[in-house]
Amino acid sequence: MNSITLYVPKMNCASCVAKIEGAFTALNQGKSAISARVNLADKQVLVQGDISAEIAIKTVASVGYESSQIHDAKRAAQTKAEEEAKEYRTRIIQSLFGLGLGIPMMIWGLLGGEMMVNSPAQQLAWGGMGAITLLLLVTTGGHFYKGMWRALKVGGANMDTLIVLGTTSAWLYSMLVVLMPEAFPPEARHVYFEASVMILGLINLGHALELRAKGKTSEAVQRLVGLQSTTATKITDTGDQEVEIAEIKLGDRLRLKPGGRVALDGEVVEGSSNINESMLTGEPLPVIKVAGDRLSAGTVNGNGSIIYKVTAGLSDTRLAKIIDLVQQAQTSKLPIGRLTDKISAYFVPVVVLIAITAAVIWYLLGPAPQLSHALIVLTSVLIIACPCALGLATPMSIMVSVGRAAQMGVLIKNGEALQMASKVTCVVLDKTGTITLGRPSVTDILLTAPSDVEGAKADQTLEQLLTRVASLELHSEHPLASAVLEEAKIRKLTLVEPESFSNVQGRGIVGIVDGATLAVGNRELMKSQGVTGLAMREVEVGELAEQGKTPVYVAQNGELSMIMAITDPIKADAKVAMSALIKSGKRVVLLSGDNLHTARAVADQVGIKEVIAEVLPEQKQQHIIALQAEGEVVAMVGDGINDAPALVSADVGIAMGDGTEVAIESADLTFLSGRLSVLVDTFTLASASMRNIKQNLFGAFIYNTLGIPIAAGVLFPFTGLLLSPVIAGAAMALSSLTVVSNANRLRYVKLSSEQL
Repeated sequence: MNSITLYVPKMNCASCVAKIEGAFTALNQGKSAISARVNLADKQVLVQGDISAEIAIKTVASVGYESSQIHDAKRAAQTKAEEEAKEYRTRIIQSLFGLGLGIPMMIWGLLGGEMMVNSPAQQLAWGGMGAITLLLLVTTGGHFYKGMWRALKVGGANMDTLIVLGTTSAWLYSMLVVLMPEAFPPEARHVYFEASVMILGLINLGHALELRAKGKTSEAVQRLVGLQSTTATKITDTGDQEVEIAEIKLGDRLRLKPGGRVALDGEVVEGSSNINESMLTGEPLPVIKVAGDRLSAGTVNGNGSIIYKVTAGLSDTRLAKIIDLVQQAQTSKLPIGRLTDKISAYFVPVVVLIAITAAVIWYLLGPAPQLSHALIVLTSVLIIACPCALGLATPMSIMVSVGRAAQMGVLIKNGEALQMASKVTCVVLDKTGTITLGRPSVTDILLTAPSDVEGAKADQTLEQLLTRVASLELHSEHPLASAVLEEAKIRKLTLVEPESFSNVQGRGIVGIVDGATLAVGNRELMKSQGVTGLAMREVEVGELAEQGKTPVYVAQNGELSMIMAITDPIKADAKVAMSALIKSGKRVVLLSGDNLHTARAVADQVGIKEVIAEVLPEQKQQHIIALQAEGEVVAMVGDGINDAPALVSADVGIAMGDGTEVAIESADLTFLSGRLSVLVDTFTLASASMRNIKQNLFGAFIYNTLGIPIAAGVLFPFTGLLLSPVIAGAAMALSSLTVVSNANRLRYVKLSSEQL
């Protein structure tokens, strides 16, 4: 699927989001081939589907917004940071000018100064103030007028429309009073120039502070983007050369100096060193890398020197994919936030209608001076109703929480997964590679064929059989295969190519090696292959299983010939993680394809009471569905291909980052480090995020729900007071700032692993 990311600098409210997404929906003409997800907080639009960048840019332009395609995430982040810094300075200057004129005028009025026009001298004085105010409207509020004009050109309205209508109405009314005071009743000859400039000053100040706070929300992604190198040391026939990343090709050899950053994904060719991968995985301890090991772009070298071969281009590195996943998650929609989108599409026109209706009612039925009261109501309703807070409520919280998760080494694919993770009641875990390290080793070998003899003959038979088994395991992707291959490597066996190979899902492998027919796997495979001699050594097999070792049966030519015991060390943090999950009220289940004795032994060591063992991949999926039928919201944690169906079926699929690509692609969340201690932290962060979003939405809805009626004057019969347009402007600016600040609190949520 084609994916295009656009930067839309002038997008600033929920109605902007609704219009841009609506434009792409209309482009589909009822089809779902093209989707657009807008990140208001980062001012980006992710467009996916069969569409070119040119058409995507034209589609955004059709609703009044200029945009540009983001090609280089690092350069785009730098450009955005520079533009926001420039905009911040501009907004501060504009707010100082607006408040610099508005505050003295307001103080003048509060101290008893004349704000009415009843004489030629007052006309002249206030006429001069009106001219200065107009100059400030154009200079400090010009961007609002431009925004309104862009919206009007495409037949729409936005936040800028409300601000412009409110401030301009106050200025026009005041100028009419100055130019034609006799046309107004004496009590209605009040000027409101201070309201116009004060509103613009406060809104500009609010936007400046909002920009500063929003910069904090995307710090995590900016740090990830900052890990991307721009140059690297390339080894050529003429010596080392410092080259741009764009000039590097697959297969090129690069030199990694002590303290240097890995430029692109690669494979170590020469040398060894400790590599700090904490910026990607959250794992604090450096990892030793030697020839044949993989390197990830963005990780930092220790004191050693390494030569590595490039295996991925800039856009295909693990780091690039992580950044892409995080940014996609930050642009995703939550079910809880879709109500906002529906409201925003109609919000501005409805507010204008409410403001006009309220003003007309005040003019026709209100007390004197009716015209002044009508103007105050019109301006206050238009200003206080700006939907900034509503548009920022959900995306701000998603941005912060997804970024915080990335710092923990957890990738969240979409916002919906974040919402579902907050509801999880049951956590189901695979055993191998999830609770265990996924680095199994052979601990015991039992020869079982009756023809076995003692001494050299037995050793020769074992070596021959193990060579055949390891040769067959070369083609297997099961985690236990690596243990057999490692044993063959230790014994310095020479492997051969199998004549045939077949994987029996969930049971083992069969094939022909060196003319012998082999079956390697669990007891179920042996039964299905009609293998004889299974009753032998069952006592020993049971004892091995009770020790947490996995018995692997080997049959040759239909006869049981060998049993290997393989153990996989339990992760150091597994017991603590399971204890924390149980304490948090989660139901924890071990779901394994291994035999029941081994699975129970592992479960006992980490404190899991509920064990489901000896299940095939499709049965794992069935068990997940059965748990869901019991009313559980299930999170499945796994790392292998056989876990993919269960990961997809679970409410939340969690893949261990050192697992297979299929598992990672099937999951909603990925743990880059493989640490289980972040499980509880992930659920804690998800719950905190949902609380934060609900707080933001509640605050935004309450603000508008209460603010509009108050601005319209519903409290006047009880208090005799109308809401000043200046107070409305301050409240509007404060509401957006409150939402952004509240979202930033997620950066400081206390997580258990960070307190260890």
